[in-house]
Amino acid sequence: MDLRTSYPRSIRDKLAGYVHLARMIDKCRATLAGTQGEYIYPCPLDKRLLDFAGITPEQFAEAVRGKTDQAIADWFRKAAKPHSHAEIEQWNTMMLTRGPDTPEKWEYFRTLRDAVDPTRTDITSWADLLDLDEKRPVPTRKTVAAGGQR
Repeated sequence: MDLRTSYPRSIRDKLAGYVHLARMIDKCRATLAGTQGEYIYPCPLDKRLLDFAGITPEQFAEAVRGKTDQAIADWFRKAAKPHSHAEIEQWNTMMLTRGPDTPEKWEYFRTLRDAVDPTRTDITSWADLLDLDEKRPVPTRKTVAAGGQR
């Protein structure tokens, strides 16, 4: 995939039961091919998934090299630390709802969000910001605190 001219899959797309895995595969493949453009592998979101799974970025890159999504998903299931379905779903929810956790990160987040669409002050999670930036539809959310923080 050439990420200089297209977007990776959404963080919401599940593979092997995990959100972000399909996106991370796209970014890793592009990095291996030298076509990642502005995308970074491994970025902080990638590292969260890899840490949860107990897999290093290097192990993942080696597993991705020349493999299909299904082969990577099968490898990931076997290589990842064992987690119950409930633990994986809890982790998925955290990944999809997580927003900035410091005032400095909120300032950075708002700068990025406002550069894409300053009217979307309801966007408060990194997942929603990625989708908004990559032109995917993002439902309007209720804003429950001043400054766009939930």
